[in-house]
Amino acid sequence: MTWQSPARLWLLLGVLAVAAGYLLAQRRRSRYAVRFTNLRLLDRVAPDRPAWRRHVPAGLFLAMLALLVVGFARPSAEVRVPRERATVMVAVDVSTSMLATDVAPDRLTAAKAAARRFVDGLPDEFNVGLVAFAGSAAVVVPPGTDREPLHEGIERLAEGSTGVQGTAIGEAISTSLGAVKGLDSEAAKEPPPARVILLSDGANTSGMDPMEAAAEAVAAKVQVHAISFGTLSGSVDRGGRPIQVPVDGQTLKAVAEETGGGFHEATNSEELRAVYDDIGTSVGYRRERQDVSARFIGLGLVLAMGAAAGSMRWFSRLP
Repeated sequence: MTWQSPARLWLLLGVLAVAAGYLLAQRRRSRYAVRFTNLRLLDRVAPDRPAWRRHVPAGLFLAMLALLVVGFARPSAEVRVPRERATVMVAVDVSTSMLATDVAPDRLTAAKAAARRFVDGLPDEFNVGLVAFAGSAAVVVPPGTDREPLHEGIERLAEGSTGVQGTAIGEAISTSLGAVKGLDSEAAKEPPPARVILLSDGANTSGMDPMEAAAEAVAAKVQVHAISFGTLSGSVDRGGRPIQVPVDGQTLKAVAEETGGGFHEATNSEELRAVYDDIGTSVGYRRERQDVSARFIGLGLVLAMGAAAGSMRWFSRLP
């Protein structure tokens, strides 16, 4: 946190002086207290009350003064601000290997649940789209702010839904970039700030070279955040015969590094949710320094009202 008018913080010395004056007055009050011999009269004039009550309004008032001084010094801090027209494309592998049960209940089902939670955690104004890929890639839901079609699209994701077997990581990236370019009428001239979140369990086996797609993403200034999902012991059942489908994240890592995005590995549903949460804190935002004096002034006003309420409730007067 920085201060636009730091010299004004010297006024906090005045708050300390007021606090010292209050403590001195309390000491004098106890020193010269009037002694009563008539106990019944004493009980009516000065009924027994918890000693802390009389200090609460004063304490709240002093805290209010301190907060107002801090606000007067115009503090500023870096805050995350959603980018205008921010677009996030979520690309999910739907190849046969995603039916492996090394992740309960299987990789694809766990990926769908995590993707649904991820998109629900993004700001409402973000444009979010969905791409499914196996041996080819297709836009399931074009980017937009309406989450209902997105939920339905995630639910429809299934093994073989692209019609071609394989793992086309390059095609998934290129297709996602194409969806971003078609966001609106301004996208061709002024591309929106965008990110591609790509989840897969294997290396590229068909379609466009992933590194060519990565170069396309770099030219478009779009980072690809890649998630390698699964374990080395994964297998799928085909005709009663288990086929080993170990996770392979080398291609995903290379793509992420080339585009400046992040590479993540997840071996179970909990880790995948944590990865999505981590990605969600960065995509579509920019850091901006803003004046936050209103926070301190607002809290100071709340404390002022608390001091007034306590004083009137216990002593029938304002502080």
